[in-house]
Amino acid sequence: MAAKTTLNAKNLEALGAQRLAELLIEISTGSAAHKRRLRMELAGNQGSTEVAREIRKRLGSIARAQSVIEWHKVKTVNADLETQRSAIVTVVAADDPKEAFDLIWQFLAVADTIFARSNSGDTAFIETFHQACADAGVIARSAGIGIEVLADKVFTALQDNDHGQYDRLIAEMVPALGKDGLERLKGLLVQWSNEQEEKPADADRKIFGWGGSGPIYQDEIFANHRRRTARIALQEIADTQDDVDAFIAHQPEETLRVPTVAAEIAGRLLSAGRAEEALKILDGIDQRGRFELPFEWQRARTEALDALGRGEEAQAYRWQCFEQSLNGEHLRAFLRKLADFDDIEAEEKAFAFAHGYPDVHRALAFFLVWPAAAEAAKLISGRQAELDGDLYELMTPAAEMLQEKYPLAATMLLRSMIGFALDNGRSSRYRHAARHLAECASLAPHIDDFGSVRPHDVYVAELRRQHGKKHGFWSLIR
Repeated sequence: MAAKTTLNAKNLEALGAQRLAELLIEISTGSAAHKRRLRMELAGNQGSTEVAREIRKRLGSIARAQSVIEWHKVKTVNADLETQRSAIVTVVAADDPKEAFDLIWQFLAVADTIFARSNSGDTAFIETFHQACADAGVIARSAGIGIEVLADKVFTALQDNDHGQYDRLIAEMVPALGKDGLERLKGLLVQWSNEQEEKPADADRKIFGWGGSGPIYQDEIFANHRRRTARIALQEIADTQDDVDAFIAHQPEETLRVPTVAAEIAGRLLSAGRAEEALKILDGIDQRGRFELPFEWQRARTEALDALGRGEEAQAYRWQCFEQSLNGEHLRAFLRKLADFDDIEAEEKAFAFAHGYPDVHRALAFFLVWPAAAEAAKLISGRQAELDGDLYELMTPAAEMLQEKYPLAATMLLRSMIGFALDNGRSSRYRHAARHLAECASLAPHIDDFGSVRPHDVYVAELRRQHGKKHGFWSLIR
């Protein structure tokens, strides 16, 4: 049974309404966020009209604000936004969907000022506005907004999507727009994309920057931005309509030879049962100057081959891709296609290949991700001299993974980072090197046989002989 001093709703009810009211006033003093929340609750008692008035007033205040949103204020500002969004959805929309529709668009409109004031790069804001896009779609249906009005609003919003706040708007609006609404939106976007703006006189043109062929003018930048924005939106509409031909038609001809774009198109063609066309698109890319093609393109090509009944060719290509990159996803796909027990032999063959791979660090990364800790330890032991202690992003997690079962291999990795820091006089890494040396000391009692590797005390003595004058490092050793 909970104590009577435990903070829960039942115990607080026992304080009585008057005392709770006094405590809320006391707690909210000095906190604008808490006061706004209390005012919202009071407005709720007066009905959705009063809540809507409070929301509109608050959103106007946010839109007018000019102070910079520093990183430590992001959480507070976003909580304020979430309070307004939640009230629109849960209180106003339930009673007056049309009023809620107007409010959610006002909410979305404050995105520009929020991003203009924020320098944190935090993703919290974008997630909030993406959720508001979803809310707008739901509210639009319940409010019975006409498709022409809705299409016009979506079109206007997409023209001002500089921060990606409307990236999900089309997908969320599909149920409310319906076929006719999407067609109207499509028409507006095509018209906007094809608009020919009056070109200013050369003397009046503003230079945005300089390129290899001369000045880059602002009017050209704006026109390119308009066409690109419209093209992306038209491709989204094509996706919602499962129209792969329209998606391709809105892709610039020159980009069809880019591997990542070809992979996107091929995926859509494969979903439409058009494997032959998918393979043609994939094989038509520009491979000049490319040592390794993107994984997405390689995967799409194997899927196209499988769809065409060319399974052996697909398997051969999967193995070829694995040998080129040691990407475990290619190997997993290869193994899934094999009969029982054949996959065990193939995995052993893959491990043997990885042990001889020219780049020991890529091989180590493969064994870590697979995961195959025993193989990683074997690789480290056999190719210790090739380890680059500068690659701490790889060495640190590898040592952590191996330290329990393979303390000697973990020690070798830690020593590689210590050696790099001291051999190169990287004083900024001395603190980390000292920590690594302490970790080596803690691992040493768990190593039964150091083999050809120096025991810990001998290793430390050698470090002192070679780097005894690096006082910045030794001062950190306890």
